[in-house]
Amino acid sequence: MTKFQSFIRNHILLVGLAIVLVPLASLLLFQYWSLSKLEETSTVADVVWRKNYLNDVAKEIRFFYHNNTEQTLSIPATSISAKGLRPEIYPFGKCSVEGARRLFIATFDSKGGTEFSFYDPYNRTFIPHASDQEVRAANLAIAALKLLSREDRIVNSDLMMEDVEPNDRVFFKPILDDSSKVIGAAGMLLDEELFKKVYLPQIILETLPRFFPAGKQDNVIVTVYDEKNSVIFSTQPGKGQDDDTSIPIPIYGNLRLAICSSNFTPGQWAHWNFKLNLTLSALMSAVLLAGVILALRAAQREMRLSKMKTDFVSNVSHELRTPLASIRVFGEFLKTGRVQDEEKVCEYGEYIETESRRLTQLVNKILDFSRIESGRKIYDFQRACISGLVYATLKTFEVQLKQRGFTVSVKEPAQPLPAIYVESAAISQALINLLDNAIKYSGEAREVEIWLGRENNFITIAVRDYGIGLEREDQQKVFEKFYRVSTGLVHETRGSGLGLSLVKEIVEAHHGRVSVESEPGCGSAFKIYLPVKDEAMECEEKPSAGSSSILQAGD
Repeated sequence: MTKFQSFIRNHILLVGLAIVLVPLASLLLFQYWSLSKLEETSTVADVVWRKNYLNDVAKEIRFFYHNNTEQTLSIPATSISAKGLRPEIYPFGKCSVEGARRLFIATFDSKGGTEFSFYDPYNRTFIPHASDQEVRAANLAIAALKLLSREDRIVNSDLMMEDVEPNDRVFFKPILDDSSKVIGAAGMLLDEELFKKVYLPQIILETLPRFFPAGKQDNVIVTVYDEKNSVIFSTQPGKGQDDDTSIPIPIYGNLRLAICSSNFTPGQWAHWNFKLNLTLSALMSAVLLAGVILALRAAQREMRLSKMKTDFVSNVSHELRTPLASIRVFGEFLKTGRVQDEEKVCEYGEYIETESRRLTQLVNKILDFSRIESGRKIYDFQRACISGLVYATLKTFEVQLKQRGFTVSVKEPAQPLPAIYVESAAISQALINLLDNAIKYSGEAREVEIWLGRENNFITIAVRDYGIGLEREDQQKVFEKFYRVSTGLVHETRGSGLGLSLVKEIVEAHHGRVSVESEPGCGSAFKIYLPVKDEAMECEEKPSAGSSSILQAGD
């Protein structure tokens, strides 16, 4: 395997993150840029759209007046006599005239005089006398046409409007003879109050659905202001917002039509959409990244676990072959009778027993691990004295300790420890695993200490060695299945990687915990905490340290 392949395999999480993060970050940056442009475009588009709505209202107002006025004021010259309108020829005002306060007909005579006929569109009748203000407004509006009639000039029959006074707006149209000369004028005085109260609200409400669907009309306020900037009409109550845009109302220059948002302005709405879309994109990217990280971690974990299992099989195979080879060799010596010396026979028998114990421990360790993993491990909790349990375990471990030249000292507290409920075989197995671990990694040191004590509601068993120790990052990982540290003496020491994992499982099954304190080169101390549930339970007898040369007792 090349160095590049080895690097990829050992750093698959970092490599995978780099592969995912680069395009993902590029995508987020591009989306941020796109959303920023969209925010600007949306703001402008919304303002233009609202401006278009106001222009459409203005267009409808112009059409409303020009359509009615054009039809009403188009009077043929044949219906005019020197005395005014001849109603038998042209029924002036008989049709419905919307938006008019007063209609009039003006005829010009050759002497420069003007004859007016005023018509009331509400009562649909001519009136003998109009108000002075109305007569004045009519005279001012048609003054230019009157001058043109004296000059016999040819004019167009276009509709015209004069804003004589704020309350007197006049639409008028020349009445032309066959030679297109002015002989009179037809006019209309607008009813501003009727326009403001009836026709303008009607036009606004009719045009609103064409630009804003029902769901968006609630966010739009259309308002009409007078010359004093007072509200004379609004589609809904305002909330003090500034108008987004406004235009003067055609014909009525003193009125202003405006539009604003009830909740969000176009800019605020676009910015809210920008933040929402960017947040959703970031969340989706975070979820995607989290999924990729989990997948990569799972793959990395599986690769590490696969390597650990491979190492486990290799180490267990070695640990099985070594004692089996020793047993076979010593057994052949005894079988063939090559060894006649009684001391040698005892020595070989002791070696066979020691290697058999090693095999038994290894097999028990694997079986216990299998039972715990499958959930078939059942613990038989019984009352036991921890001190006696520790001494009994050391007795069974005596041969292995003696062969390797280790001295084990047991430190007990001055006050006797109470008996607790445990499964003795399981706790003994956990203690053997800790002792085996201490022996393997003691290096040149040949001393192991066991400290018994009491901390709050827990009885503690600490196994301390003075060997190679552990790095800080390895201290939590050593309790994982198949994990073995990869520095120092470990390369020369065989093991299954299950011992400390089994210790953790056994202690946690007893509702306790296990911890480790270690410094590289200064050894390690593994401590088991077992809960005390009944203070009244006392040990029946003081355990004895025995007469073994490998064991020292103290307090």
